[in-house]
Amino acid sequence: KGNLALGVGDAMAAAVGKLAGKVKTGDIRLVCVSTTLATNAVVEGHGNAAGVILIGFDDAMVAKTGIANAFPGLPIARIAGGHDHNGDAVKPLDVAALTAAVESMSPQVTAFAIAAAFAVRNNAHEVAARDLIARLTGKPVTLSSELSNALDAPRRALTALLNARLISRITHLIEAVRAAMDGLGIKGGLMVVKGDGTLASAETVALRPIETVLSGPAASLVGAKWLASCDDFILSDIGGTT
Repeated sequence: KGNLALGVGDAMAAAVGKLAGKVKTGDIRLVCVSTTLATNAVVEGHGNAAGVILIGFDDAMVAKTGIANAFPGLPIARIAGGHDHNGDAVKPLDVAALTAAVESMSPQVTAFAIAAAFAVRNNAHEVAARDLIARLTGKPVTLSSELSNALDAPRRALTALLNARLISRITHLIEAVRAAMDGLGIKGGLMVVKGDGTLASAETVALRPIETVLSGPAASLVGAKWLASCDDFILSDIGGTT
């Protein structure tokens, strides 16, 4: 757990060893990885520090996110702006306040999460805030409107925060897998199993690690189907963490 590269490297080396010369590592075109990092981090409350920018949120909306209770002391800034249900701006985005908040938070965090009122109808203020943060800090930014199309802004805010807190962890895993691939001479692509059992490129997952929640059980189901050669079956997947 302290060094993901060890487990990943040993597992991949063992898998390649079982090929017994039947396939050359240079001929491997794709590596697919399933991970429980995101699931465990969410359940255990782990993750890197992230700054939260809430645009157009009132007191009730801020409280409904549950962020302050779930992550005491996490830096949160409320910024004027946001849109209504028609996608019209309620107020202009307060760029000055946003700049001050970002500059204050940046030394404390590794990433930022942004959620704006009715961003699913118009995400212009989220995008503008992301561009400003990228220009000022160069740190990863998660937009709530890119993770969900639900109108529930407080829930979108919490989802964006969870994603931002996971970016560094999933990045370390991807780096470990790529290092193992390089060591074994595997030049193929790298994809990660998402929670719905589909695959996404490592580059995409590095920005949206929240989509790998339940990746482990999904991969177990896909693997069991292949091993059992059955379309109808019941799988009991018993893990040791959650």
